[in-house]
Amino acid sequence: MHPQLFPISFMFVAIVALIPASLAQGNEQYLNCSQLFQCGNIQGIGYPFWGANRSQSCGHPSFFLNCTGEAPVLTIQTRPYRVLSIDNATYALTVVRQEFWNDTCPQYLYNATLDPDHFNYAADTDELVLRYGCTTLVPGNTTIANQFPCLANGTEGTFGIFASAGLTTMLNFTTVSCNTSVSVLVNSTVGAGLSSNGTSAKLTEVLESGVGLVWEANNTNCQRCVGSGGACGSNSSNPGSLVCYCSDGEYDASCGSSQPGTESKRNLGKKLGIGIGSVLVVGVVTTLALFYYFGRNSSGKSFIFWNNENEVHANLEAILNNCGSLAPKKYSYSEVKKMTNSFKEKLGQGGYGLVYKGKLKNGSLIAVKVLKESKGNGEEFINEVTSISRTAHINVVTLLGFCFERRKRALIYEFMPNGSLDKFISDKNLSVEHQLGWGTLYQIAIGIARGLEYLHRGCNTRILHFDIKPHNILLDEGFCPKISDFGLAKLCPKKNSIISMSDTRGTAGYIAPEVFSRIYGGVSHKSDVYSYGMMIIDMVGGRKNVDLGVDHTTEYFPDWLYRHLELAEEIGQHGNINEAETEISRKMTTVGLWCIQTDPSSRPAMSKVVEMLEGSLASLRIPPRPFLASLQRAPAESSSTDNLESCSSNV
Repeated sequence: MHPQLFPISFMFVAIVALIPASLAQGNEQYLNCSQLFQCGNIQGIGYPFWGANRSQSCGHPSFFLNCTGEAPVLTIQTRPYRVLSIDNATYALTVVRQEFWNDTCPQYLYNATLDPDHFNYAADTDELVLRYGCTTLVPGNTTIANQFPCLANGTEGTFGIFASAGLTTMLNFTTVSCNTSVSVLVNSTVGAGLSSNGTSAKLTEVLESGVGLVWEANNTNCQRCVGSGGACGSNSSNPGSLVCYCSDGEYDASCGSSQPGTESKRNLGKKLGIGIGSVLVVGVVTTLALFYYFGRNSSGKSFIFWNNENEVHANLEAILNNCGSLAPKKYSYSEVKKMTNSFKEKLGQGGYGLVYKGKLKNGSLIAVKVLKESKGNGEEFINEVTSISRTAHINVVTLLGFCFERRKRALIYEFMPNGSLDKFISDKNLSVEHQLGWGTLYQIAIGIARGLEYLHRGCNTRILHFDIKPHNILLDEGFCPKISDFGLAKLCPKKNSIISMSDTRGTAGYIAPEVFSRIYGGVSHKSDVYSYGMMIIDMVGGRKNVDLGVDHTTEYFPDWLYRHLELAEEIGQHGNINEAETEISRKMTTVGLWCIQTDPSSRPAMSKVVEMLEGSLASLRIPPRPFLASLQRAPAESSSTDNLESCSSNV
């Protein structure tokens, strides 16, 4: 026998030997999956849940329970929920958002989204709006309804207020100003009367009472399976589909039969099918093995198993497997086409591809970014999925899902109705009524700074974005900014202040000098600080900083700003601005100039940037003059692949 055929012969014998073992596996699975299990303080849990000592084959992939704490924790759309009760008979469970358990003032705020394919809210659900960082504009005013103590970033004199979504306009907001808000769903029965006459203690009680959910995970088929004497589970080869394990070791849609003799016919038919299927499996494996040993290319690698496309797909699958239940939802290309009505409405485009408007099954609007087939052979796609899967912050866009089907790649995000910041500061034809006021620009600058601070410090693994610019800042309906487009991001341990990088990445006009020339220092999170500084300088000037020669001759715009800052002249893109707006423009200018210092060590960290923006103008010193005018035109947009680490929860 040819020496290369020994492995093939061994593979053939091994598969034939495993056939009896596969018949016994069903009986073992029935014994395991027919038993209920305990997770935390809840007993009697069955399909579709799994966790602790119960394997995924006895549950549904989307229903993993973390059983390490006092109560089970279920992750839905990357967000953790504390499970208070589970009712297998009615497919109902009660959950509370983990960050609100014993804490009405969590560090990070976000509007949670359910997985519409598997969960629906119970009928007795109400929406509660919590507003944070509120301050009374009338000194000594203590009559504002529904207050609860909550300092914003430790600032004295701030508090929170709450009301149901339908009653928020009834509260007296004429004497109060709040920094941000978040929507929380609660039980309307428990929360009755809270909106109009609530207390801090009552708010805590309502938040911790949770909200009811009804799950859908092959409910009808599982009910039929259990009714016939079987146990429900799933198969790793087809995640999400139901497998009915029977007591006789067989798999079927239903395990019992009312017809005499049917059981033996079913077993006979199945065993015959297994025999035929085994022969086919051996044939397919043998054919693939022949290709593997005799179909090699000049480099010695099999063209079937070693082409780039398969490697990229394998890398993505490995990363998502490490993410576990935190991984974003995977959609087929046909589902993406259906969401976007065959890509009917285009929202925008760039070097990466096109963005389309779409809608999920529950009616939620989405933005679908379809990547070009040739763009980076999948590296930027993997970068974005891996980076953004680690995040949970109000100022970072939420990734709801993705599609990776052969060379079809798409990313599915929450829809941002106001589009990108770029159009509001660079569109010369924008009417006055659509221009952003100084107050809004100021809040946007603070929001982006908080988002970057979170990426740099709020995650176990530091995320460096490397492409901060107005085009990559999206605005929701309330002009809350969200950082997007993580295609050039790099992940690194927080202990590493300087990172190794062999390429240039970013967009001309926003790249820090050390990124394209190491003579200026090492690449670090301070490179994002530089890009942020150039961006808020853009916001002050109302135009792109690479668009030289407009309004201010050919003078480098940061130099122009610095000169006017020294002369205490009015800075801004609008003609007549009041004293408060002048202070905002000067504060943003000063902070921006600090951020674009040539020496990375002279730039403030993003936590310091937030502090500077929220502090007084009098406390800010004028920074040294920047001197890198000519270098801003040189580099072009670039991308690369980095070794990516596994996912972790950072909520």
